[in-house]
Amino acid sequence: MPSSGPDFDHERQIAVAAAQEAGRLLRSRFGTARCVRTKGGSGDVLMDLDLAAEKLVLRRLQHHFPHDRILSEEAGLLDAAGERTWLVDPLDGSNNVVIGLPTYAVGIGLCLGGTPVMGVVHEPVTGETWHAVRGYGAHGPSGALPGPGRTLPSPGPVVAWTQGYAVERGDASAVALRAVLELRCRRVLQLWAPLLGWSLLARGTIDAFVGYRAEGVDLPTGALLAAEAGVELRTLSGAAFSPGFAGADTGRSFVAARGETLAYLLADVGAVTRDTA
Repeated sequence: MPSSGPDFDHERQIAVAAAQEAGRLLRSRFGTARCVRTKGGSGDVLMDLDLAAEKLVLRRLQHHFPHDRILSEEAGLLDAAGERTWLVDPLDGSNNVVIGLPTYAVGIGLCLGGTPVMGVVHEPVTGETWHAVRGYGAHGPSGALPGPGRTLPSPGPVVAWTQGYAVERGDASAVALRAVLELRCRRVLQLWAPLLGWSLLARGTIDAFVGYRAEGVDLPTGALLAAEAGVELRTLSGAAFSPGFAGADTGRSFVAARGETLAYLLADVGAVTRDTA
């Protein structure tokens, strides 16, 4: 595996090993998972696999970095002194797995303060792992991700969409954003696993990613991977976007793309947000 730079290379190696161990567990038990309970009013589920994979990842992180904070999807905040915070999504795509759809990932990130500095996305179905360290590029199974071209694809971009669990079904802004994307893009993917959207974008398989009030635990990890692969991150109004995990979800709406595709999408989503504000 290629080095991603000296500053957080040890952390990257530990995170990759933890994500791959969790991935092996998830893949071996896919199809036998059971729902423990639903979470909130959105229909999101918690499965025994979420908890089992989380246990593996937390055990590794706490062994190697006992003084760091950890924010994990199911366990919540495991607080500690210092500015280092690990972000753990042990099973991104639980709603897919519970219906037998093999579309899911494991995500582990590290933030200094509110800034992501290292991120790992592992895809158990393919066995592929994607990782990045801030300032050292994004890497995959075949090495550094070179980043695709910046021209607008014809007949339009393929875009992934995500929204946070707290967004109500009839939210006017979400409905309007999805409608304009469906009208102006070749395909709009709703993957139910945002980390897969980020990995697809980072390696150029899709052209853009649009998020509305996204969840914080996986956003910095995936956004760092894409940014290190040359993707530009903007708010819906076009300002620079900082992918943090803290604060209100209203600060976690974004457009991520390259070059002409970014400009194309910002023109559309900017008009929508002005109309629905």
